[in-house]
Amino acid sequence: MSKKRNSEWMQQLVFTGPATVVFAVIVILPFIMGMYYSFTDWNGVSGSISFVGLDNFKALWSDAGFKNSFDFTVRFTIVAVVLTNLMGFILALLLTQGLKLRNMLRTLFFLPNVIGGLLLGFIWQFIFIKGFSAIGDLTGLSFFNLPWLGDEQTAFWGVVIVSVWNGAGYLMIIYIAALINVPKDLSEAASIDGATAWQRLRHITVPLIMPAVTICLFLALSWSFKTFDVILSLTKGGPYNSTQSVALNIYLEAFQNNRYGLGTAKALVFFIVVALITTLQVWLTKRREVHA
Repeated sequence: MSKKRNSEWMQQLVFTGPATVVFAVIVILPFIMGMYYSFTDWNGVSGSISFVGLDNFKALWSDAGFKNSFDFTVRFTIVAVVLTNLMGFILALLLTQGLKLRNMLRTLFFLPNVIGGLLLGFIWQFIFIKGFSAIGDLTGLSFFNLPWLGDEQTAFWGVVIVSVWNGAGYLMIIYIAALINVPKDLSEAASIDGATAWQRLRHITVPLIMPAVTICLFLALSWSFKTFDVILSLTKGGPYNSTQSVALNIYLEAFQNNRYGLGTAKALVFFIVVALITTLQVWLTKRREVHA
C-alpha cells in the first residue's frame, strides 16, 4: 500500500507539479506581493519602500476618480451582463433550429471572440468615427451621425455595443450546448397539453439550462468587471474619464502616476468586491438549478 501511495504521489507530482509551480509564480506570488505593496508607498520604480499601514485604503474614500470609475464599471457591468446573455441566448435559440446555414452562422457569431481586445477597440473606433459617419451621410439617419465616442452617454453605449458584440458569441456556444441536451419529449408533451412556446421556454427550457445560465452569468460578470483593453483602445477612458473602468483607473494609478502602492490598494479592494458579487451570483443561480 505504501509503494502504491508513493507511486500515486509521484504521478501527481510529475503531471501537475510543473503547472502548479507556474501558476504559483505567475498568479499566487504576484497576488501576495500586491497585497504587501498595498500597505506601502512604493512608486513601482525606486528601491525604497516604506510601510504606511492603511493610509492607501483611507485615501480611496476621497479619490473622486476611483469612485467615478467604480460607478461607471457597475453601470456598464449591469447593462453588459444582461444584454450579452440575452443576445447569446437568443442566438442559441435561433441556431438550434433546423437552419441550413446554422453551422456557418455559429462560426460567424463566435468569430469576434477570437479577436484581441486592443485590435477590437481600434476596429470599432474606425467604425464609429468613419463607418457610421459615412452611413449617416448616405442615409440621412441621425442615429449614425451621433458623436459616438465624443459624448458621455453615447460613449457609454458604444463601449456596451462592442462588449456585447465581442462576448455574445462565446456565451451562445455554451447556451447551444445546454439547449441541445434539453429532452425534446418534455417540450412535446407540454405542447400537446396546450402550452404555448413562451410557456415551454419559461417553465421547461430555462429551468433545465440553469447550469449554463450560472456559467454564462459568471463569465459575463468577470469580463465586464475586468474590462480594460477594449476601453483603452476605444475611448482611453474618455471623454473626460466618463468611460474609465476600475481596471483602467488602477493601471493609470500604478503605472502612469507611479503610485504603485495606491494602485495595488485599489486592486485589492476591487478584487474583494468582485469576488463577493460573483460568489453571490453563483450561489443564487445554483439554487435555481433543477437537480435530477
